[in-house]
Amino acid sequence: MITSPAFAGKRYAVLGLARSGLASVDTLLASGADVTAWDGREDARAAVEGRATIADPLTIDLTGFDGVVVSPGVPLNRHPIAAHAGSFDVPIIGDIELFAQARASLPPHKVVAITGTNGKSTTTSLVHHIVRAAGLPTEMGGNIGLPILGQPPLPEGGVYVLELSSYQIDLTYSLHADLAAFINLSPDHLDRYDGYEGYAASKARLFQMQQAGQFAVFGCGDEDTRRIAAEIAMQRPAGDVAVVDPAALTGQADWPSLQGPHNLQNAAIAVAIAQRLGIAEPVWRAALASFVGLPHRMERVGEANGVLFINDSKATNPASTAPALGAWPRVHWILGGLPKSDDLDACAPYFSHVVQAYTIGEAGPRFADILEPLMPVQRSEMLCDAVRQAMDAAEPGDVVMLSPACASFDQFRDFEARGDAFRQIVTALIEERKSA
Repeated sequence: MITSPAFAGKRYAVLGLARSGLASVDTLLASGADVTAWDGREDARAAVEGRATIADPLTIDLTGFDGVVVSPGVPLNRHPIAAHAGSFDVPIIGDIELFAQARASLPPHKVVAITGTNGKSTTTSLVHHIVRAAGLPTEMGGNIGLPILGQPPLPEGGVYVLELSSYQIDLTYSLHADLAAFINLSPDHLDRYDGYEGYAASKARLFQMQQAGQFAVFGCGDEDTRRIAAEIAMQRPAGDVAVVDPAALTGQADWPSLQGPHNLQNAAIAVAIAQRLGIAEPVWRAALASFVGLPHRMERVGEANGVLFINDSKATNPASTAPALGAWPRVHWILGGLPKSDDLDACAPYFSHVVQAYTIGEAGPRFADILEPLMPVQRSEMLCDAVRQAMDAAEPGDVVMLSPACASFDQFRDFEARGDAFRQIVTALIEERKSA
């Protein structure tokens, strides 16, 4: 884990003891800090009992505390901890801010920070893959599900690659990222912000924390991202801000896990970062070809009789599903779940790619009503039925794809459980048909 003398002798409260919260407790204790920790779940509290003081920060006097470390999942615009900590002049921070404060005691290194509404995890993993292929020491963490404080500290010359959500940026104040990327912007998480502009401003703070000579790279696919790029460019020397041109990057046909226009932009951003790090073209080109995509994000889970099966369960909103539909010309599209919106407008440009749609879950009837005037639709209700129906209908060259455009919580614990179920159903049905 990462530790730092910067925390020695200080007092912190940690609210929320999931992965990042536990890593924060471990780092702070190992660094010599006094820690008070709390989680509403008894089993989570048990994980730190005997090492940290167990108390809810909302119920205690915070005088003399140096910070309250909260989980990114805590809604600061509604949760009373913000006002309570503020009454004692104690800052609300996150684990990424702890990492930022620890950097001065780490061997010389660089930090790559990546944000955006969609594509963050793929781009983060891709950058990490390229850096590792170049032989540089590297670790990744953040929103990708790996707490960066829990990773081993890198030797001199190492590169930390961070995926950052807007929630994590909101809790961070001193992360001077050597290289920072902004992939795209579309409405999401608006319940946490003062409208869309508040959400956009949260993302843009990543670049406002940067210092002179540090690099910023932006996607080109939406007007809001280009606008923020122009605003940042006005404040920086020429060459320190770039907007990628994906069309100028050739060779995508050779990168099996990076298909579709959105992945060409992800690759272009990763290449811009690699070039800024001094990684040679033969190295990054070979890494693009060898990259294996993330589970549940346009993941190839099987092929039978010329039909490809794609698990895109991580696509939990229409804007995230749209690029997946755009990646293949003939798609049997399984969609639905717990809806985040009442429309599928973001997917409309690629409706011509859909051979047939199969609607499931709570959103199924609404989505079927939207799509039936435009394409053949099966009201499948259950995922297992949708996969079987799509497999029956698909022809060689077609793609059967779960890309739900919805959260999973109506029928599944999370998007991982939904994607795992899809993978298992596909595997079972392929085997069943082989033995028939």
